[in-house]
Amino acid sequence: MIDFSGKVLLLTGANGAISRAVARLFFRHGALCVLTDLDEDGVKGFARELDPDVVRILALRQDAAVAEDAERAVDAAVEKFGRIDALVTAAGLYRDRLVSEMSEAEWRQSIAINLDGVFHSCRAAIPHLAEGSAIVNIASMAGHRGSYAHAHYAAAKGGVLSLTRSLALELAPRTRVNAVSPGLIEGPMVQPLIAKKPELIPNTPMKRLGTPEEVAGVVAFLCSDLARFVTGETIHVNGGLHIAS
Repeated sequence: MIDFSGKVLLLTGANGAISRAVARLFFRHGALCVLTDLDEDGVKGFARELDPDVVRILALRQDAAVAEDAERAVDAAVEKFGRIDALVTAAGLYRDRLVSEMSEAEWRQSIAINLDGVFHSCRAAIPHLAEGSAIVNIASMAGHRGSYAHAHYAAAKGGVLSLTRSLALELAPRTRVNAVSPGLIEGPMVQPLIAKKPELIPNTPMKRLGTPEEVAGVVAFLCSDLARFVTGETIHVNGGLHIAS
């Protein structure tokens, strides 16, 4: 059984569909939650839904691309709860743009949020990670396969996969570091893609979209004692689409 009682979660990009599912699951299993997002009002409203008394939760604004924001978030987490037991980096930006039409600013923005943001949060958290702690970085199937009109996103997520493995080597045995690569998961981000490529669902062996809760369950497993000998790995959550295509 998963039990996060008294454990401290720091979750970036906490107002997204997958992130909200992660926060709900950790909170339900007893975690103390520090939730950050660029949308300060959105993440604070979500935090009040989870914990109306705001006893086991802290919500903050964080721009993933800004190193100082990561440091402030970590400092606030440690000031309120004393340490970090689980860091889940879920902040991301996913926008359509062909390389031939992509500006340098668009490239750099995607790399800054999707890759640099993971680096900033991990680096800031390292001195405060508890013994037996875990980091889970949210990657993407795009990081393994590439993605049409999303080269900047795919390149960043490929970097996240390599960063995850390197951190696993650096931080063991005190901290385990793994990644989760979602495929087509229900939520606003996937709807335009399905509209353009409806064949993706029948081409998925499970014949449906995944749910944010199904991704959250894998994240929780990797942060729990059930995965205490798992590090440097990536778990795909895509209903078999990666192997079928």
